Amino acid sequence: MSKYTIGIDYGTLSARALLVDVCDGHELASAVFEYPHAVMSEKLPDGTPLGPDWALQHPQDYLDALFEIVPEVVKNSGVKPDDIIGLGIDFTSCTMLPVDKSATPLCFSEEFKNHPNAYVKLWKHHSTQQKADEIDRIAIERKEKWHANYGGKVSSEWTLPKLWELLDEDPDLYDKMYEYVEAGDWLVWLLTGADTRNSCSAGYKNFYNKQTGYPSHEFFKAIDPRLENVIEEKCFAPVIPIGSRAGRVKPDIAAKLSLLPGTAVAAANIDAHVCVAGAGVTRPGQMLAIVGTSTCHMTVSTVEKQVPGICGVVEDGLLPGFLGYEAGQSSVGDIFAWFCRNCVPNAYEDAAKERGISIQQYLTELASVQKPGESGLLALDWFNGNRSILVDFDLTGMILGMTLQTKPEEIYRALIEATAYGTRMIVDNFRKYGVPVNEFFATGGISQKNAMAMQIYADVLNMPVRAVDAKQGAALGSAMFAATAAGKESGGYDSIQDASAAMAPKNAHIYKPIADNVRIYEELYREYAILHDYFGRGINNVMKRLKKIRLE
Repeated sequence: MSKYTIGIDYGTLSARALLVDVCDGHELASAVFEYPHAVMSEKLPDGTPLGPDWALQHPQDYLDALFEIVPEVVKNSGVKPDDIIGLGIDFTSCTMLPVDKSATPLCFSEEFKNHPNAYVKLWKHHSTQQKADEIDRIAIERKEKWHANYGGKVSSEWTLPKLWELLDEDPDLYDKMYEYVEAGDWLVWLLTGADTRNSCSAGYKNFYNKQTGYPSHEFFKAIDPRLENVIEEKCFAPVIPIGSRAGRVKPDIAAKLSLLPGTAVAAANIDAHVCVAGAGVTRPGQMLAIVGTSTCHMTVSTVEKQVPGICGVVEDGLLPGFLGYEAGQSSVGDIFAWFCRNCVPNAYEDAAKERGISIQQYLTELASVQKPGESGLLALDWFNGNRSILVDFDLTGMILGMTLQTKPEEIYRALIEATAYGTRMIVDNFRKYGVPVNEFFATGGISQKNAMAMQIYADVLNMPVRAVDAKQGAALGSAMFAATAAGKESGGYDSIQDASAAMAPKNAHIYKPIADNVRIYEELYREYAILHDYFGRGINNVMKRLKKIRLE
């Protein structure tokens, strides 16, 4: 008799549940919940204003999603709860919230409901850049060995900058906070009653190392004397490896989810990272790019290399038994959406509506007939800062070469090309420092919806791009980890590699480089690299000066 698992993918604006057959990954039912509060970047629900570069969410949205979409997929699938053996959760990261001892978010309390630091700080909460810069300065000054494992630069998106900001701005909140926890770990805690930290989030976002643990007390004290014992005081939950079972669903929660009490719950995971197994990427030399609103680039190796500008190298961070490497671009699809919202004339909107297609489809049709370099445009893809390899969220976007004859579709294509150049920068950087990238896989919405974009990526990278047909790759990956948490004795698998081999999609569209395009893109990429270093490595800090003027 078939067994089934549920994967829940918590994204930036919505959560998606997927119920699949453990035998082959076949989807039986899915459900989506849009967050009512979305991303709070201007004010809290009560009107309390937020500063520049803040990005918060309301944890109630996560709970409402859980208790709506899980029962929905169980009901719609027709599967009996007896045959559902596991549940897995992935989350955008680093997504942090302060909770009390009962795991209740502090923003739920009357005392702190108007305190911005009491809410969830989303991955794209970037008001902590100065904190990240200071952490870097101290780590370099102290010659902290762990620092090189993160490309020699700390991201403002990670745990410590956010926690330090909370301490500085709201010390009373900090004192009353029992623990500062990743949202994925928080939900696993609520489901099982077990307070744990998954090795993926702890490793990539909070400097945890499987061999040496967290950085020293002396380092945290050098950051701020109040943080000397921060791990023991606010981040103390035990770290458990991804692929393991965090616990089992509690009876009171099981009743709300239409599951049996005792259903296995996998250790939480990061949304992009579960896609590695979800796409069937399980060998060194293979890189997976999840191309969506942002892009995450991941690969595994048997050797630890210290690569400047990456987001981290973590043992067992992506797949057990390997060193997992991560890099990323902080805006990709977000850039295209911004352009369509703000820079397209009404005539284009009307033409798209008349055709019954989206404005992005319309622009893609127009742009696809252009040849590389034909527009004379070149862009920098830093509209939400640069995650890799510069790791600097004070950088901004740029479009060069516009004239009075420039058309919207030319700008649209130039923005797509810019994201491809950004990916090429990351691939070249890995290779330069001894981490091979021989095969390139892509998942995410753009890889399935925009063939022109994927062909541009293949031409810019000068290597085939394998667009894996994994429309819900993160949720499927979480369902695979749920099968591993359940174990073979319950009808699942004893390793994530076995789960991936059985459950990963078998279909993919392969985009091969076109020689003439490759030649032109090589020239354009060299120009991109010049601009990249000129504006991104301190030769001309005009972007930062402009941002400083805006903030003042």
